[in-house]
Amino acid sequence: MKTIIASMIFGLSFIACQSHAQVKSGTFNFTLKMLLSRDVPEITVADAAKNSGRYMFLDAREQKEYNVSHLPSTRFVGYDSFSITFLNDLPKDKPLVVYCSIGKRSEDITRKLKKAGFTNVHNLYGGIFEWVNQGNQVYDLQNKPTDKIHAYGKLWGRFLDKGTKVY
Repeated sequence: MKTIIASMIFGLSFIACQSHAQVKSGTFNFTLKMLLSRDVPEITVADAAKNSGRYMFLDAREQKEYNVSHLPSTRFVGYDSFSITFLNDLPKDKPLVVYCSIGKRSEDITRKLKKAGFTNVHNLYGGIFEWVNQGNQVYDLQNKPTDKIHAYGKLWGRFLDKGTKVY
């Protein structure tokens, strides 16, 4: 019975991920497609990494997650404590990429930014997990490269294939 159920889940995730898969793991992509509303502009990790100098990254995780590691050129904005006033110094057309662990919290923050009039903001599909999974560098509070990633929790940490998981 377990084999049949596992085969069904794999088959469904393969079918769901056939078109426009944006993360490398089919299971992770299937989970994201089920979890995210996808009603805000998204950017793939490959595109964000290739053009990273063009974007300001906004970290929509909690402080303890950011303290473990974050993307380059990142401004911490948080999730529970997020306020649009954190970004009053930015022009509304500033190219922004918002990220969190997998993309759900950052999708919420991206939606708030769009509502506040930001016109060039994208949610990072797959978040910092996919950033690391695709071999991109993250940094600690001293802006030194690190392999540590806050895995948020055991359930979500299973989607983090590379790096050292911190809980």
